[in-house]
Amino acid sequence: MPRFSTNSIHGHGHGDDPYGSLKTPIYQTSVYEFPDPETGLPRKSDRGFDLKYSREENPTVRALEKLLARLEGGLDSLAFSSGMAAIAAVYFSSLNSGATVLLPKECYGATQALARALRRFGVSCLLERSDSPAFLERIGKEVSLVFVETVTNPLVHVADVEAIAARCSELEIPLIVDNTFATPVIYNPLMDGASLVIHSLTKYISGHNDVIGGAIVASSRERLEELWEWRRLLGSILSPFAAFLITRGAATLEPRFEKQSKTAMALAEFLRDHPKVEKVYYPGLSDSPSKSTADKLFKKRLYGGVLSFEVKGGRKAALTILRKTRIIKPSPSLGGVESLLTYPVWSAAKSMPPELRAELGITEGLLRLSIGLEDVEDLKEDLENAFKEV
Repeated sequence: MPRFSTNSIHGHGHGDDPYGSLKTPIYQTSVYEFPDPETGLPRKSDRGFDLKYSREENPTVRALEKLLARLEGGLDSLAFSSGMAAIAAVYFSSLNSGATVLLPKECYGATQALARALRRFGVSCLLERSDSPAFLERIGKEVSLVFVETVTNPLVHVADVEAIAARCSELEIPLIVDNTFATPVIYNPLMDGASLVIHSLTKYISGHNDVIGGAIVASSRERLEELWEWRRLLGSILSPFAAFLITRGAATLEPRFEKQSKTAMALAEFLRDHPKVEKVYYPGLSDSPSKSTADKLFKKRLYGGVLSFEVKGGRKAALTILRKTRIIKPSPSLGGVESLLTYPVWSAAKSMPPELRAELGITEGLLRLSIGLEDVEDLKEDLENAFKEV
């Protein structure tokens, strides 16, 4: 069985026999020849679905899906036009009127907002901190679906997915894990019993801040077919060109993620010791409350390329730093080659009630830093120059 870096390059399984192309071509076609001249029946994709429109199946997208399934250790995967499109498909396929979904209080704002919007269809939403024992206690027979993020945003807490999966398995409740922040480089939730794994392909897997996409990786054929039907009905398949770019980006996922993680660790230590920083949130730090869970789950002593830090001086100081960095750009995404700084009160936590932000510790002095591939010393100097303005 090939190892991770080999799979990330060759795992798409595409062979372009007529021309010997080493890369998966962009099949920019909307329709396919119909019917199959040999059988008189519709042509089939490699997983048995009819090939009629690229709204349903596309060879470039299929190559990416095979690659993602290999990296996450799943049976197969589905690629979507965005991470939220993938989450919507999971909700629509899993939740009926009267159902209850359990979500982390700190989960991505749109994930939470969509779940709340489903109340009009009779779906209830429970919220609890996924990094606390209370989350396990809330998993009961009244819960229809559990959704967690391996690493939360913006305070980068690590959920004990292994323990949550065991509890869900005991009660036969599906567990959905958003593994975007951890990536399959360091963690595979399906191996610990998750039902489905979700990725925002926009982030680390594509890795260049130039494409939007999402994915669901499944270990069950039945579950995959149900989700495929919802994707077909919603028209939310990934475009062929986006699939091409993401496949290209995935080839360098491991070395990018490793460097970003090591730089993040160095910057977390730098910021922890800085006189103008109140607190640093990063699971690799020895005093992080997530350190033991991260060491249990993650395959390597890598903790990702995102950290958050609270600046002394509150909102005014945080916004000054946001404006004064030059290499680090103010932007809300993560996982790309450029380092980005964002203000969670304006982005990830914008839709949260003030009392919930206070409970979680998302203050007006909090900044989230996503590490790119720049030299670590240049990033330190950029931050230090910004701190001089505070």
